Amino acid sequence: MNIENNTTRPLFEKVKDDISARIKSGEYPAGSKIPTEVELIKQYDVSRITIRRAIEELCKDGLLVKNQGKGTFVKERKIFRKIEHNMSFSNSCIVNGMTPSAVVTQRTVLTKNSPGRVSHPSLDQDAILYIQRVRYADEIPVMLENNYFPFTRYAFLLTDDLEGPLYDLLKSHGIIVGCSQNSYIDALKADSKQAQLLKIAPGDPLFLLYTEIYDSQNQLIYIGQEYIVASRYRFNYENA
Repeated sequence: MNIENNTTRPLFEKVKDDISARIKSGEYPAGSKIPTEVELIKQYDVSRITIRRAIEELCKDGLLVKNQGKGTFVKERKIFRKIEHNMSFSNSCIVNGMTPSAVVTQRTVLTKNSPGRVSHPSLDQDAILYIQRVRYADEIPVMLENNYFPFTRYAFLLTDDLEGPLYDLLKSHGIIVGCSQNSYIDALKADSKQAQLLKIAPGDPLFLLYTEIYDSQNQLIYIGQEYIVASRYRFNYENA
């Protein structure tokens, strides 16, 4: 590709704009390594100084990040989420200009003898509905969501479509999310199963967000354990 200098704009700006367009189009997806400096020189038929200036500007703009000894990578976008009970994952994505989606990986009824069940006064240990989903932002896995519902009231979730926003689905059944209680955030490392589902390396940092979600009548909807890729997510707190 030859970048002609037929305008007053510097060559490095033209190279920068082209690489930026490739990032935004998905040709260079988040987390991917862009071509080497030598490859870019050949691709654009410009000098090393021009390529380095374009890369430096893209790093300043937050689109690229240099990894010493490994190359230059497309920076993964973080989802910013206010610490509010009513800010769902889907809404967080939309606020950040990203498209949310979900894939159900497990959906089953846990009994007293089932491994991995949780305990809570509002959960009948004879039958707990367990649903696990991988949550995506712009088709990038961000969260492994594990939710535990009282089975009797939420049996409809065994068959309903769960690829969209959960809160919208609950609302269609007349259930309005009211508040969260006993929420906390821990930091931990991804195990091999979590890493495989989230497409990260074992040992990569995760946030664990534990929360209990209640409806407008203060009845438990579910207990949530969300494992969130730390490099792709940021919680922020604002005083009222």
